[in-house]
Amino acid sequence: MFPNDYFSPEDQGPEREEPEKTGPRRFFGLLLTESGALLKLNLLFLLTSIPLVTIPPAALALSRVVRGLLDDKPGRAYAYWAEFKRCWVPGWGAFLLTAVPLFSSGYGMIFYMSYAGTNWMAFVPFVICTTVFLTVMQGTTYLWGLLALGRGLSLETVRLALALGLGKPLRGGLAAAAWYLPLAAAVLFFPLSMTYLLLLGFSVPCLLSHFYLRTVLRALPD
Repeated sequence: MFPNDYFSPEDQGPEREEPEKTGPRRFFGLLLTESGALLKLNLLFLLTSIPLVTIPPAALALSRVVRGLLDDKPGRAYAYWAEFKRCWVPGWGAFLLTAVPLFSSGYGMIFYMSYAGTNWMAFVPFVICTTVFLTVMQGTTYLWGLLALGRGLSLETVRLALALGLGKPLRGGLAAAAWYLPLAAAVLFFPLSMTYLLLLGFSVPCLLSHFYLRTVLRALPD
């Protein structure tokens, strides 16, 4: 009945804000808008991982800067270098806390499973090793997620990671699969996957892993 410009903007009331994108729209939107940052961060991670001994701090630095993309923080190179310098102690601490029990329990699973066919008693340590492996796997995902948010590596953080792994196993499992399955597939199909690994093979799985954890970790008190 009246033209749209009949009333002044004050009379029309506040403009409606566009709802925040969630789910797949949010993730693929980040892939499009932050593709340059993800490419750059992936190359920086590979560059700083060449000495091998630097892999744990490099992984945590990548995790922190990529996690910041979910909060609309820029994925700048200087932010990565700053985190890389700060992540030596927590990076190596988290690596030892997770890699040692994962490797030990994983080896135990394979070892006792090979004897389970001839000795049923081998199922007991096999079940124990499997339980430890799955529990640590779930806790590992949340531990790195908590460290990526800036929490310190402490007994409280480790306990919280284990509690979240046991209490929220679905999100932790999805986050672990998002990180480990693409990497395992890339190793399996190497060298055909070399281009993928060089460009996005670490930053994109890292982003997807944190994407699954974001709703759980966002609800935690500071």
